[in-house]
Amino acid sequence: MAIRDIILLPDKQLRLVSEPVTTIDDEIRTLVADMFDTMYDAPGIGLAAIQVAVPKRVVTMDLAHKTEEKRPRVFINPEIVWKSEEMNAYEEGCLSIPDVHEDVERPERVRIRWMDLDAKAHEETVDGLFATCIQHEIDHLNGVLFIDHISRLKRHFITKKFTKLAARRAAE
Repeated sequence: MAIRDIILLPDKQLRLVSEPVTTIDDEIRTLVADMFDTMYDAPGIGLAAIQVAVPKRVVTMDLAHKTEEKRPRVFINPEIVWKSEEMNAYEEGCLSIPDVHEDVERPERVRIRWMDLDAKAHEETVDGLFATCIQHEIDHLNGVLFIDHISRLKRHFITKKFTKLAARRAAE
């Protein structure tokens, strides 16, 4: 398929709330294929459609280690229907905020509901890296970035840095 450009902070599109997918058609299938190509090329373990400037509720994920066989997963209209009270901290990064990693505390387990590319409904309770990643990607669909979960001072520093980089790129 095709590798799409990943939009970067401070692009305002990252703050959009993505629209639900109403029909799984060839356009959505092409988007998903392109998202996998883009995610693997970056490289990353998760990607929300808004990160390639498409405000649709679509997420791709693959948590397989580099040395393992790929395990691609697609989540259409994913939603969290339950969160554990127990919290877990992971060092998170984001393809839209390259080279920035911060510890983020999120619920340790979540129950998610979504559709696959065949419009089949699924519901599953997940934990560990899976829970962290799906929460991170669903946040993207809601216009929330992982830096929104860190201190205001750190968030300000990161946003300022990326705003300066964007201005520098625009001037070139």
